[in-house]
Amino acid sequence: MGFETIMLNCNPETVSTDYDTADRLYFEPLTLEHVLNVVDCEKPVGVIVQFGGQTPLNLAAGLEAAGVKILGTSPQSIKLSEDREEFAKLLLQLEIPQPENGITRSLAEAYTVAAKLGYPVLVRPSFVLGGRAMAIVENEADLEGFMLKAIEAAPGQPILIDKFMEDAFEIDVDALADGKRVVIGAIMQHIEEAGVHSGDAACVLPPYKVSTYHQGIMREYTEKLGLALGVRGLLNVQFALKGDEVCVLEVNPRASRTVPFASKATGLNLAYVAAQLMAGRTLEDVGVTQEPRVDGFFIKEAVLPFKKLPGSSILLGPEMHSTGEVMGHAAHFGHAFAKSQIAAGTALPESGTVFISVNDFDKSSGLKLARDLHRLGFDLIATPGTAAFFEKVGLPVKKINKISDGSPHALDLIQNGEVQLIINTPLGPHTHTDGAQIRAAAVAMNIPLLTTLSAAAAAVAAIKALQQKELHYQSLQDHYKSKTK
Repeated sequence: MGFETIMLNCNPETVSTDYDTADRLYFEPLTLEHVLNVVDCEKPVGVIVQFGGQTPLNLAAGLEAAGVKILGTSPQSIKLSEDREEFAKLLLQLEIPQPENGITRSLAEAYTVAAKLGYPVLVRPSFVLGGRAMAIVENEADLEGFMLKAIEAAPGQPILIDKFMEDAFEIDVDALADGKRVVIGAIMQHIEEAGVHSGDAACVLPPYKVSTYHQGIMREYTEKLGLALGVRGLLNVQFALKGDEVCVLEVNPRASRTVPFASKATGLNLAYVAAQLMAGRTLEDVGVTQEPRVDGFFIKEAVLPFKKLPGSSILLGPEMHSTGEVMGHAAHFGHAFAKSQIAAGTALPESGTVFISVNDFDKSSGLKLARDLHRLGFDLIATPGTAAFFEKVGLPVKKINKISDGSPHALDLIQNGEVQLIINTPLGPHTHTDGAQIRAAAVAMNIPLLTTLSAAAAAVAAIKALQQKELHYQSLQDHYKSKTK
């Protein structure tokens, strides 16, 4: 568009240090004082805060107060979406469902709200980075510790306590808006359960278990929110789907971490378009008026650091742990998921022994997965409750003790290299912390560990696909060349 551009980066890495990414490059801490120093020196036409995650968004109000023009979405709209209390009010006005919740600013208020909602609850401070101090709280005894962390992470800011939706799907929507129109960029379904931070969850584009009807509702709510917030540029909306109910969890008026993945998968460079929208063009001007079509399945998988951090808790939750991500693409879901697991370093086995321990709610679905794995040639071992359920229908399964009941138990078999795949679904009080030894052993032995039925079903589909047909590889460049022919 003829602008000279300046990048201010607090985290030097290969892409943004490339000499042709921007005309000027500053390595400075992302604090108000350092940004204003650069503004004084360079005197820019305006500043874009949408491409740096949470940190620049938190600077928007201070920059505007110092007379700096914020390009794109206004600081008022940013504050409205980031302040949990104000955003909950906006959802009520727009008649968009949200999980039952209450706002607190103190420990005493938190006890009252959580008791009213019923445990488990999700504690979410405002204006935090990477899900910091967010937590699933199982009971009143644990609430104090988590609330004190949340107050420390965002002093003086409202803290939202949600009723935690167990066993729900989470869906991420990235969209572009120019103030008058909203165009969906991508709808991505998380394979892990709701409550796992979007940066840690595997996700699939297009959604493979969300009906066209529910996707339509999500498109409608995204458009309503984009227009109500006056977004110019990028918008990310996170939804939870449980049964027939679609709830909005949160909105980020910025580029989310899924933007590079969505751009590669759809062939539409969302950041490139968004920058032009922020600089004054409309969606019609840039020729983006329709949601891009996705060819095949694209799966994003998180790369987690647990192998290099022995002794750390490896249970995924609302606070982000991942240190990178990879992508698998194929015409069929199973092959795409298999490729993503290989790229993440935990390739799925095509034979061997599966250890299964599922909660009571998941036993029927777990049985179907166990039956599929048995047909695929796997041996099954399970904890007593799960094994008894499988035996009732005549499925051959070897019973193994829970760790608390003494040897021989699952940990022995995992450490002896006798298990090739683990399916273990937690639910309810204590289970989000139970099983840490099994998870740690799985990481140490590099055994794929699946803690949700949706992830387990994805793995079974991938193993079936691997057994039926070998994988083929193609670069994204070749993929898009073949599409344009």
